[in-house]
Amino acid sequence: MGFSLYEINAQIEQAWSAAVDPETGEIISEEAAQAIEQLSMARDEKVENLALYYKNLMAEAEALKAEKQTLAARQSAAEKKAESIKKYLAASMNGEKYKSEKVAISWRKSESVSVDANAFLPEEYVTLREPIPNLTAIKKALKAGEQIDGATLVASNNIQIK
Repeated sequence: MGFSLYEINAQIEQAWSAAVDPETGEIISEEAAQAIEQLSMARDEKVENLALYYKNLMAEAEALKAEKQTLAARQSAAEKKAESIKKYLAASMNGEKYKSEKVAISWRKSESVSVDANAFLPEEYVTLREPIPNLTAIKKALKAGEQIDGATLVASNNIQIK
């Protein structure tokens, strides 16, 4: 059957209405009862296929994540090596220009600010950050029975597909 899980569930509800007497609970339509069985099998197949598709996508995502980490490590190593070569050239060239058909080395002046880590700066030169709740500590405190205004422990039911 080419129905969605939602459509199959709706058809099962309709079949139950047709198959069972609401007052006695007896099966009044054998055909509707068979339809329920077929729909239940179709539903089980649809659920299994969706869960397997989910598992395949998660396996692919994990493989892509591993490849991304490998590429990120290679990128980082190449960037560090390039920066090391750049520093070596800067120290060796000591401000001297160089130009060939394939490459040019030049210099430009720049300014930057250096601030001592222990310096006391006036307020207008300091950017303050908003406080961020420590959710891990709050959860631990709530589980220990503490009352925290504005914080509650919320239970949820999360699907797991293995």
